[in-house]
Amino acid sequence: DVQLQASGGGLVQAGGSLRLSCAASGFTFDDYVIGWFRQAPGQEREGVSCISRSDRDTYYADSVKGRFTISSDKAKNTVYLQMYSLKSEDTAVYYCAIVIGPRHYWGQGTQVTVSS
Repeated sequence: DVQLQASGGGLVQAGGSLRLSCAASGFTFDDYVIGWFRQAPGQEREGVSCISRSDRDTYYADSVKGRFTISSDKAKNTVYLQMYSLKSEDTAVYYCAIVIGPRHYWGQGTQVTVSS
């Protein structure tokens, strides 16, 4: 079974940094996209950033461009989301997800709270 284990959330002051990690296991596919979504209270889940297996293609939501960086470590099967210059509006539960062909798999969320 595909499993995604997210970690790294926490409480940080505005302007601070956090790094989220997503450890993936249970699959051996040649092509996939893996990344992060977030959901703030009372709001819909939104895509934050994703990266292709080759690392050639990345996506960032406009709201995080220039502040967040996604990367992967194939040896550890782990994807990272480095978040800088955090704002109060970045407060949300962050979910790791992977798309393999037509299927989506989700990990549990990790809470990020940015205090102003």
